[in-house]
Amino acid sequence: MDFSISEEQKLFKQSVTEFARNEIQPGATERDAEARFDRDVWDKAAEFGLMGLPFPEELGGSDASVFDTCLAGEALGYGSADMGFCLSWGAHVAIGGVPIWQLGNDEQQKKYIPRIASGEWIAGLGLTEPEAGSDAAGIKTTAEKKDGYYVLNGTKTFITNGQVGNVFVVLAVTDKEKGPGGISGFIVEKDFPGFSVGNEIHKMGHRSSPTSELIFDNCEVPAENLLGVENEGFMGVALTTLEWERSVLLAAGVGGMELQLEQCIDYAKERHQFGRPIASFQAMQFKLADLKVWLETSRLIVYKVAWNKDQGIMDPMLASIAKLFVSEVGVQAADQATQVFGGYGYTKDYPIERSIRDAKLGTLGGGTSEIQRWIIGRLLIGK
Repeated sequence: MDFSISEEQKLFKQSVTEFARNEIQPGATERDAEARFDRDVWDKAAEFGLMGLPFPEELGGSDASVFDTCLAGEALGYGSADMGFCLSWGAHVAIGGVPIWQLGNDEQQKKYIPRIASGEWIAGLGLTEPEAGSDAAGIKTTAEKKDGYYVLNGTKTFITNGQVGNVFVVLAVTDKEKGPGGISGFIVEKDFPGFSVGNEIHKMGHRSSPTSELIFDNCEVPAENLLGVENEGFMGVALTTLEWERSVLLAAGVGGMELQLEQCIDYAKERHQFGRPIASFQAMQFKLADLKVWLETSRLIVYKVAWNKDQGIMDPMLASIAKLFVSEVGVQAADQATQVFGGYGYTKDYPIERSIRDAKLGTLGGGTSEIQRWIIGRLLIGK
């Protein structure tokens, strides 16, 4: 068992960190305040090669492993100070692009992956609905096959990249009698007849990542845009994206926690009370120690999820453990960091207040903490 990363991986991670620090971090505070997605920043990241990391070279990608893509996510979270960008990037790669690459046929891969890998097209996943959040298999959007098309009707909500996306993997019911076994996946382009973007959703955090509804009103999707096998979309997409999402997106949070710790250490050394730096007080050292423990533990578990995926090891329990632990620790870490900064941590003059707003999404999006505990519990007792 080797817990080290290679020199090549260290250099790769450092290069992504430097890119993020130079090209994404400037303006991050303003983008958050304005809830603005910056296409210029996106295009720079695409030119750097971040949008196509895991995809095959023959499709315009870099053939990066899950682990290396995870390292890129960690570096982005650490260097950019823009978790909204990290969210949009992670959704584009891990839950928008990966299903098309993994489940799509040759024609679909050749048509869509080069555009996704280049960043020309922005991808996303249409799963969550107003009445189907944690109960993802309870979606109501339908797809009826008719005259060479699937006609989709329904509404998706909380869709990352909704306003800016060009192509979405959308899950819809094709056989109402089969429950989760009657759900299919579709590749839907933004210009398909009957498709529109609904209300923008205004969030407390990750504000530079656009979120909205997707509306399907007799949306005509060509039959050849069925993704994978009919009625096998739910498990197909879930099994394909689970470890990708749980490693790439969580890794960005780990990077953010590392940046947060460095900011706390610097502040604690500079801030003086009672005639000395607050870092000299044992109570403050305990807070910093907690932040370090949470960071290193989170990093290890995310790395293991990514490593497992590269080895072909399916471990849904570990994926849920990682999601639960890293997201909840992320909230605790942000709260602890705010305490380190004291009253200043509650102001917009320091970046910590953004961290606490961003962190909360982890316990809600992509499966709530309650759902993760439910999954872990059921797996433990063999259900």
